[in-house]
Amino acid sequence: MLSMILAAAFWVALHLLVAGPLRPAVAARLGEQGFRGVFSLASAAGLAWLVFAFRAAPYVPVWAPPFGARYVALVLVFLAFILFPFSIAAGNPTLAGADMLLKDRLPVQGMTRITRHPGLWAFALWAIAHLIANGDLAGVLLFGAILVTALNGMVSIDRKRRRALGSAWDEFAAATSRLPFAAIIAGRNRLHVEELSPWRAGIGVALFAAALWLHDRAGVSPLP
Repeated sequence: MLSMILAAAFWVALHLLVAGPLRPAVAARLGEQGFRGVFSLASAAGLAWLVFAFRAAPYVPVWAPPFGARYVALVLVFLAFILFPFSIAAGNPTLAGADMLLKDRLPVQGMTRITRHPGLWAFALWAIAHLIANGDLAGVLLFGAILVTALNGMVSIDRKRRRALGSAWDEFAAATSRLPFAAIIAGRNRLHVEELSPWRAGIGVALFAAALWLHDRAGVSPLP
């Protein structure tokens, strides 16, 4: 379990500290592209450590998942897989490196009308779903670490984009929201379903089906 604790601590520190208050100093030494490269490698290593530590960790119960937890988890994971393909759409100003490409008016269309952070919400919903359905300590550490960094990432990216893009970002942020549908409910935007790509949604459905199959092949069926 010690490896699991250390892996979760490394993941959180990497994303909250190195990508946060320590980033300017590190990027000044490595250069922006150098920082992005090193950070990507460190993130990949951290994720691999999390996965291997999770698989090796003993089962230590923390709570018993409530009745119906798997139904809720399935819905949340399905939504996560639907959101993810929309997060890699060209012109999404919250993608890594987008601040170096987008300098003028930022596009407010499709998924960005719903949320400007579809990718991070995909990871957050996936993590919440697994926290609900799993009550062991290793699961809390793994999925909790991913949830914390996903939610913090939304705030961090907004702050960095505001510094990099100035008024263009302020105009974009005023018409969008972190929380899904918040800008639409507040009347700052309107939902246009026709702008949502059907093939991206189809990819999300296919990925969800593949995840169910892989879970079953691994002997851990997520179905109720």
